[in-house]
Amino acid sequence: MTVTEQLSTLDHILAHGDLHSLFQPIFSLSERRIVGYEALTRGPSNSALHSPINLFSVARQAGRLSELEMTCRKSACQQFSQQKLEGKLFLNVSPDSLLEANHRPGRTLQLLQAFGISPNNVVIELTEQTPTEDFALLDTALHHYRAMGFSIALDDLGAGYSSLRLWSELRPDYVKIDRHFIDGIHLDSVKREFVGSILKMAQASRATVIAEGIELEEELAVLSEMGVDLLQGYLLCRPQEQPPRDARLLLPQLLSSPGTLSEEDSDLCALLNEQPAVTIDTSTSAVLEAFRLQANLNSLAVLDEHRQPVGIVHRHAFADALLKPFAAELFARKPISRLMSTDFLSVEVSQSLQKVSRLLTSRARQRIEEDFIITLNGRYQGLGRVIDVLKLITELKIRQAKHANPLTMLPGNVPIQQCLTRLLQQAIPAVVCYVDIDNFKPFNDLVGLHYDLKSLDSTVRICKCCGGVSRAALAPYGNSTRSAQARVDLTLQCYPLPPTGKA
Repeated sequence: MTVTEQLSTLDHILAHGDLHSLFQPIFSLSERRIVGYEALTRGPSNSALHSPINLFSVARQAGRLSELEMTCRKSACQQFSQQKLEGKLFLNVSPDSLLEANHRPGRTLQLLQAFGISPNNVVIELTEQTPTEDFALLDTALHHYRAMGFSIALDDLGAGYSSLRLWSELRPDYVKIDRHFIDGIHLDSVKREFVGSILKMAQASRATVIAEGIELEEELAVLSEMGVDLLQGYLLCRPQEQPPRDARLLLPQLLSSPGTLSEEDSDLCALLNEQPAVTIDTSTSAVLEAFRLQANLNSLAVLDEHRQPVGIVHRHAFADALLKPFAAELFARKPISRLMSTDFLSVEVSQSLQKVSRLLTSRARQRIEEDFIITLNGRYQGLGRVIDVLKLITELKIRQAKHANPLTMLPGNVPIQQCLTRLLQQAIPAVVCYVDIDNFKPFNDLVGLHYDLKSLDSTVRICKCCGGVSRAALAPYGNSTRSAQARVDLTLQCYPLPPTGKA
């Protein structure tokens, strides 16, 4: 197709809105639900501009990128509204389109108002394809979006020309890790280190990490173990014109029944407070009366007709809202949906304490007096208190330190024995690797303890690469002062076999 033909096809597409909007779900692993959909665009199926790469490339060269993106947004919003999809709508926006001279701010908000979509449910996803130089102007453009209630996401982190600087300058609400770093992460320690660094930076900047492009169950398992909660990729669901709504039917069986191998990995039954909940139609005055009658009630979950949580009311925020002039009179007869918060944490009762603790500490606005929601198969069971999680985690850490090896500070014989006992009692298939290192004392006498521990750490890394085990513990064995050949047991913590039966 010649350049003239491409431009003519582009003219026809923009004039008639001849585009197809697809939606790919974004899953929350901890909540076992779909939290939103990324809107993706395809051109006419019988056209050379069907591919989004060709379509947007021609529009960029013709100086009509902003016009094309607005057409894509209109199509996406219309389909999202017509299908009544729930959760966040992620809309792709190129930074250079915001900087075009013909870009007119405010049109996206008009679209949302026309289709009845709240700006609070929309995420502007910056997709960087060309270098971004004018950070100040881009920040000003995004400030308008934020002022209207939109959230900001940074796409393909690590792949763009200046993605790290964009992160630092713009402070997005969401960060998407580029597919390159997800591909084969279970086989590449460097990629795991990179993703681990991203998680640490996200926690410092109060951003939520999304791993996209997941295609293998092994990749999903590693990301889950590392604490990545929001997931997207072909393994979970491909982009579709009519996407699914129930995450429980799509998440692989690998993650449907997490193991309970240690006290730290046990489920949340011990933290469950069976507090009553209210429906989305409950009046504000009824909620106020509930708080008045129960002085120790910190939060109330808000449920839909299927007993699935849709919001939460925190005592302190509820009181602040009603303290405003005439607020009590204005909202008394209105449904609590007008004042509830949709920014809440909901986790399955089978989730491990460690993962819940990680989620709580990574949330940007989590307060210690705010409860989180506990569900079973997506349906409300009760509330959990943040202070209880912190208390139990602290107790476990103290108990672990008590039984840790004095040299390595890693689990000693007691927790290892407890782990084996639990596996036997629960009849869980597992693999235990035992490594005996000979001639360790001469090496210790020659180079010293500091290098001994380094050599042991290297051995752990080798075992992890060969055996595919995600965590390891060192436990010295024997009396090194009496033995010419001190022996160190390298005991890899016991884990259930993967669904494939492979070690």
